[in-house]
Amino acid sequence: MLFPSIVYGPVHSRRLGLSLGMNLMPVTAKLCTFDCIYCECGFNTPVTHPELPSRQTVKEALENCLRTMEQQPDVITFSGNGEPTLHPDFAGIIDDTLALRDRYCRHAQVCVLSNSTQLGREEVVQALRKVDQRILKLDSAIDSTMRMIDCPVNADLTVETIARRLETFGGDFTLQTCFLRGTRNGETIDNTTEHELQAWYRIVERLRPKKIMIYVIDRATPVKTLEKIDRARMEEIAAPLQNKGYDIEISA
Repeated sequence: MLFPSIVYGPVHSRRLGLSLGMNLMPVTAKLCTFDCIYCECGFNTPVTHPELPSRQTVKEALENCLRTMEQQPDVITFSGNGEPTLHPDFAGIIDDTLALRDRYCRHAQVCVLSNSTQLGREEVVQALRKVDQRILKLDSAIDSTMRMIDCPVNADLTVETIARRLETFGGDFTLQTCFLRGTRNGETIDNTTEHELQAWYRIVERLRPKKIMIYVIDRATPVKTLEKIDRARMEEIAAPLQNKGYDIEISA
């Protein structure tokens, strides 16, 4: 499922409320630094010269929508057909969005859903510091599992690299993890085992995020042999961290 426009919705999000979506990637292709096996947008689309909307086009599309909306959104959410922080004008687009939010819907939050791969770019980090919610992905604390689930375009990417970059936020972010199990090409994939969870707990305690969102697959996935984790198991996963005082939201 690809989002066919720059601005879409608003939709009722399991995690965010009434969410007005922002898509900075092409409307006819998925473009991401990950190729997650559970992504609702499917796998990446081979594109040699992707056409990204200009900063001005994004600003105009958002302003036109906010000016005419009958119901104000709870949140303006950057997600869409791939990794939003890939856009070369991401920082400027965030500045424009904050200004438009303040003008048309002051009570709405601005949120960015990111896979954490562009945190090596200082302009991306500074832009993320400005928004109300930085929701940053880490699907496994073990390299081999992260690569099976997220399929990073950069095959050399490690969990340690992501963790070091997340540490620069000093805990001022929301950590997001999708829990799943299944198979792909005969290989078992499961980030809910005790070995996986102990590694994940350790990295959570290292990063100390102000909030944690854990969730399960909820829509059709490009890999059809994946299994949805039930609510009871998700509550078991959350319990050890909740007992230590972490704010954990479960979407299951």
